[in-house]
Amino acid sequence: MRTLRRTWRLPSARVALAVLGVIAVLAVAGGAITPYDPLAQHPSGILQGPSAEHLLGTDYLGRDVLSRLLAGTGLSVAGALEAVAAAMVLGIVPGLASVWLGPVVEWSTQRVADTLMIMPFTVFAIAVVGALGNGMHQAMLALGVLFAPLYFRVTRAAALGLKRSQYIEAAELMGATRRRILRTHVWNKILPTIAVTTGQAIGQALLVVASLTFLGLGVQPPAPTWGGMLASDLGYLAQQPWAPLIPGAAIMITVGALNILADAIRDSDAPGTRNAVARSVSRSRSSAPRPKEADRVPTA
Repeated sequence: MRTLRRTWRLPSARVALAVLGVIAVLAVAGGAITPYDPLAQHPSGILQGPSAEHLLGTDYLGRDVLSRLLAGTGLSVAGALEAVAAAMVLGIVPGLASVWLGPVVEWSTQRVADTLMIMPFTVFAIAVVGALGNGMHQAMLALGVLFAPLYFRVTRAAALGLKRSQYIEAAELMGATRRRILRTHVWNKILPTIAVTTGQAIGQALLVVASLTFLGLGVQPPAPTWGGMLASDLGYLAQQPWAPLIPGAAIMITVGALNILADAIRDSDAPGTRNAVARSVSRSRSSAPRPKEADRVPTA
């Protein structure tokens, strides 16, 4: 909680959270606030430019671009979150187990992580989708497996440094169970590191999801996604050269806000930032008006 409070005091974190808050609202309620049906085709209004009726114009089938952008936010963000959630489960638990469950588990988990790290994202996702079927959950599971080594290495590095600390050794000598040590002394210490990794991982996953949907994997047309809109717009650059900028800007803004938030969490946990925040809080308290001697309530 202290890390979150220090992060909130950084101006960059507030801007990033405001942007991500808007994206979250659109991801949840974007399909309900669309001005038109995102799947409705209007052949008489093909490839129209921005106007009062269609703020972002229409695509090659006469569908409203703004409606498709709003409706596609939920699928794009949900896919990235699903992939990162799978990566957290598949990476954090083995990362902690490799530190506390002995050399056999350590060697096995490291070899699996090393194997997954050399696999290309797109090729592995295509192979999984070809074996399990072209669906959103299959593609995101493949991404989660490939993102798991990132969490494994980060968690293992943080837990390995904590295991050698004196207070962990003292807790073990006093008879504390492994579960209590992990819950009380380890998890709170590695949580800021995992938060930074999660912010960066969601941004990377969003880019990979856009790449897969650009290729037609995961979400099948005509369901709107940012990557699918980008793929369809590239075929009509001569008529609408600005069209790919719309989904591209949505992807760029979201990924940029996630990276800025991750950097803010990392900076807020740095010793220099903690001292600066503490000094600013101390100055604000010292500059607050104090009650005069006559206004104080006498005590017995």
